[in-house]
Amino acid sequence: MSVGITSHVLDISSGRPAAGVRIDLFRLQEGRLEMLRSGITNTDGRLPGPMLSGDDFAKGTYELLFHVGDYFRGNGVELQEPAFLDQVPIRFGVANTVSHYHVPLLIAPWGYNTYRGS
Repeated sequence: MSVGITSHVLDISSGRPAAGVRIDLFRLQEGRLEMLRSGITNTDGRLPGPMLSGDDFAKGTYELLFHVGDYFRGNGVELQEPAFLDQVPIRFGVANTVSHYHVPLLIAPWGYNTYRGS
């Protein structure tokens, strides 16, 4: 298993992987968010590779920002405006740089769930 930060998104309202979700990765530095990477999920709801790995993978506080409102609108889901969930931020700490941090997101227009996966 490789080390680093990975993610995937599952749409539990349709029972499918969520293809086309933009995910931005930030690192919290001195109280400010620094943008590191951005990616779009594939047909399996996964990014093509790790969001962060190798020498760039360091201890610290990170945030993944999932653009779920755009995903639902793009799939014809009628959302109220403003949408109940438009962007979902998940802030987490990396304490061990020899571990893999997988952060999946399960989404629906009215809720979400996340956990540290494998």
